[in-house]
Amino acid sequence: MVQKGQFITFEGPEGAGKTTVIQEIYHRLKEDGRNVLLTREPGGIRIAEKIRTIILDNDHQEMDARTEALLYAAARRQHLAEKVIPALHEGYTVLCDRFVDSSLAYQGYARGLGIDEVWAINAFAIDGVMPDLTVFFDIDPEVGLARIAKNDQREENRLDNESLHFHRNVYEGYQELIRRYPDRIQLTDASLPKELVTENVWKIIGAQFI
Repeated sequence: MVQKGQFITFEGPEGAGKTTVIQEIYHRLKEDGRNVLLTREPGGIRIAEKIRTIILDNDHQEMDARTEALLYAAARRQHLAEKVIPALHEGYTVLCDRFVDSSLAYQGYARGLGIDEVWAINAFAIDGVMPDLTVFFDIDPEVGLARIAKNDQREENRLDNESLHFHRNVYEGYQELIRRYPDRIQLTDASLPKELVTENVWKIIGAQFI
């Protein structure tokens, strides 16, 4: 794919505060005169949002780990084909809340399917489309889950209800990805106040694209 725009993804454990910061970054880039697209995974378009509902539904506790991984990959493919790739072709800066690293950390590492095995599923889905930059919101899983418990506005989903052990494994999975892809994944301390996190993320993006 000949890419004209920039593809920036945001990753982190549950409760890391990504969504709030990403919205602020989106507005700053718009004010800077850039064409910007803000989206999320799983979701971002009609079909992928329907798949998201299936994946995160609390009533679907019996979902098999491989089924979960395949559903994420399917949602990712449709989202890319319908929304992300066209925007990149048009020169947009695409900000995406979660991407393939989430599958590698959650299903590959924490579910025990294997990072390489889940990567194989996703390699077919993404067809070579990878982020130019990934910002990892670094926070202790226990702190993130405590934030979720205090947030009455956040809808609780199936992954929120997993054990602390699972969420610690997700964090360990991300640490492995950071070791594998140090040039692409940049860290920000997500335990800091929201304003400071926003400033740090803005600096990370600015150093590479602005």
